[in-house]
Amino acid sequence: MRVLLQRVAKAAVTIDGEVVGRIERGFCLLVGFTPSDTEAEVDWMAEKVIGLRLFPDAEGKMNLALADVAGELLVISQFTLYGDAAKGRRPSFIDAARPEQAIPLYERFCGALAARGPRVATGRFGAEMMVEIHNDGPVTLMLEKNRG
Repeated sequence: MRVLLQRVAKAAVTIDGEVVGRIERGFCLLVGFTPSDTEAEVDWMAEKVIGLRLFPDAEGKMNLALADVAGELLVISQFTLYGDAAKGRRPSFIDAARPEQAIPLYERFCGALAARGPRVATGRFGAEMMVEIHNDGPVTLMLEKNRG
């Protein structure tokens, strides 16, 4: 499981001209899964995201977590996080989970995040989406559960 996290001032996702998800201050999470990912990894990642201290305190140091700033989450499915472009000009996505595996993990991840307090907005799994991200900082992290 990989999550590309961006701290945002605001973010939105649009499908066919309709805004389906919008947040103010918080994190935009682009999330991808592999066939070997489990519910335990999803729960671990939700806890990791919620606990990260990436917002500035009064002294400008990144000491505040999402809950400390009443932050929100926008979660977008992103199988291309597992694209491999090492050979040729067309990436391979063989390491990405198929929808029948990824959809339940994506739904669990969104639910696990919401259960921990913040408002969670989403895109639509498998849809062509336009994502507007106002990266704050900029702050961007790639999160991945270590295996083994």
